[in-house]
Amino acid sequence: MKKIISFSKFFVPCIILSIGLIAFGIIGYFTKGINFGIDFQAGFIEKVKIAPTAVELSYEGPLTVSFSQGISDISITTTSLDGENKSYVFKFADNPTLKDFADGLASIDGLKVKVTASGNVLLKNLFSNSESSSRLSANVFRLHHLEKGLKPINTDEVRHALSSIPSVSVQQLGTPEDRYFQIRLADDGKYEDANKELRSIINTALNAAYGTENIAVISTDFVGSRFSSSLAQQAILLVGGALVLIFVYAMFRFQWNFSLAAIIALLHDTLIMIMFISWTQMEFNSTTIAAILTIIGYSINDTIVIFDRIREKIQLEPKLECNEVLDKALSEVFTRTIITTLTTMVAVVALYLFTTDSMKDFALALIVGLISGTYSSIYVASYFIALTSKGKKAGEMITRGKKAPGELSGAVI
Repeated sequence: MKKIISFSKFFVPCIILSIGLIAFGIIGYFTKGINFGIDFQAGFIEKVKIAPTAVELSYEGPLTVSFSQGISDISITTTSLDGENKSYVFKFADNPTLKDFADGLASIDGLKVKVTASGNVLLKNLFSNSESSSRLSANVFRLHHLEKGLKPINTDEVRHALSSIPSVSVQQLGTPEDRYFQIRLADDGKYEDANKELRSIINTALNAAYGTENIAVISTDFVGSRFSSSLAQQAILLVGGALVLIFVYAMFRFQWNFSLAAIIALLHDTLIMIMFISWTQMEFNSTTIAAILTIIGYSINDTIVIFDRIREKIQLEPKLECNEVLDKALSEVFTRTIITTLTTMVAVVALYLFTTDSMKDFALALIVGLISGTYSSIYVASYFIALTSKGKKAGEMITRGKKAPGELSGAVI
C-alpha cells in the first residue's frame, strides 16, 4: 500500500510562507521597482562597452573601402570606380593577433593603420562602435578591446558620469570578460525627435567622461510612448484573459471552489515570479510575459491532474474526512508531479547554462516558476479546497459533475 504523506499538516505553514514571500515582493516593488524593458517603457536604450581603442583605421584614395566583422573573420572590401571588388579576408584562425591583422592591412594602398594596443591582443576579441560607418574614410574608424588586467569600470562610476541626466538608469550585463552597460533614458514626451535627442544626451555625457576613443556602442533601441502603452495593455489583457478562460474551464470540469483554488494558485505563481524579477532587477519585457504564460499553462495542467485525483478519491471513499482524502490524493500523484517537474527542469537548466541575455533571463524565470508552480499545486490550491470544505465529509466536497470511479478528466498525465 502506498505510504500516505500528511500534506495537510503543512497547509497553514506553507500559506504563511507564501504570504511572507509575496509581502517581501511588495516591499521590493516599492523599494526597487521593476526593471521594465524597452517593450513596456517608452524611451531609449543603449548598450555600450567602455573599452580602449586597439587599432585606428582611416582611408584616403579613389576606392570605396568597407569594413565588416563576422563570427570567424574580419574582411576589408575595396570597390573601384568601375565596380570591381576585391576582398581581403582575415580569418581569426590564420591571423590570431592584432599584429597579424595590422601586417596584413599594409598591402592595401591608402589605408592607414595605427595600432594603440599590444600586438598580442587576440583579433577575435576586437569590436567596433555600431554607430560608426562601415565605410572607411579620412575619419578614424576604431576597433576596441577589453584589456585584461585593467581594473573594470563599475556601474556606480557610469552612473556618476551620467549623474547630470535626470531619470537615467544603468545596469551592468554580460560576463566579466565581456561586460557591457545597458543605459536607459525614459521619453517624457518633450522631445521633437526623442530617438536622436536622447541618444545625443547619453553619448555626450559618456564621451565627456571617458573620451570618444573609449566608447563603443553595441546596440540601441527606441520605443515610442504609444507603442509601449499599447503593448502593456495587450500583456495585461493576455494574462487576464488566460486566467478567465482557465477559471471557466475548471468551473466546467469541477465546481466553483476548485476553479477559484486553481486561479489563486496561478496568481500565487505570477506574484512569486514578479517578486523574483523585482528583487533581482531582471529586465521585464515581452520574453518575461512569455515565461509567465508558460508557467501558467504548466501549473494549471499540474493542478488539474491533482484535482482529478482528488475527485476520484472522493468517488471511491466518500466517508473520509476532507483532509484525509486530500492527503491520499496528493500522495498518489506526488511522485508523478516531482518527476515531471525535474524532467522539465533539466531542459530549462540547460537553456539557462548555454544561452545568454534575454534567453538566459527567460530560463531563469521558468526555473523560479516551475518551483513555485509545483509548490502551489500541492499546497496553495489544495489548502483553498480544504478551507472551503472544512467540516465536510469527502462525499460532500463535490456537489456537481460527479463521475464514475476512474473516469478521467482529460488532464495530461
